[in-house]
Amino acid sequence: MSNHIPMISSGTAGPLGVIHLPRLWQKASLEAAGKLHPDYPGIGKGYDSMVLAALGLDEAAVRAFIATKPSYTQFEAWIKTQPGVKLDQASIDKNNADIRGYNHDDGTRAGIFATTGLSDSTCEARGAVELNNLDDWATFHKEVLS
Repeated sequence: MSNHIPMISSGTAGPLGVIHLPRLWQKASLEAAGKLHPDYPGIGKGYDSMVLAALGLDEAAVRAFIATKPSYTQFEAWIKTQPGVKLDQASIDKNNADIRGYNHDDGTRAGIFATTGLSDSTCEARGAVELNNLDDWATFHKEVLS
């Protein structure tokens, strides 16, 4: 069984307009199927936890539903049914701004730059979304194309 590198960007939103939610679904789905690359958490402490908290979703309930193998649109439909879910525009806008505005610490950025062959002087990207994309693409290149 092969392990997959999640390739949906944290900057991507589905019909609900919540960025990172499609990536969370992809990673959690791959983990539930035993197919997630070992360098990635199914539901981690960073953006995953930020989105769950912003929407008022329970991690255990999300994991349990993801285990039923829903499509992405089925996942969004399920989210709408959850008690206390916060899907108002202000909550979504705050989540999206928090994700877009998050920067990695110096050590994490340096690690990504080392993996990608970049440096502070050769790359102006500081946002975690952009740096995570670069890291995913480098991992994909190394593990799948090289």
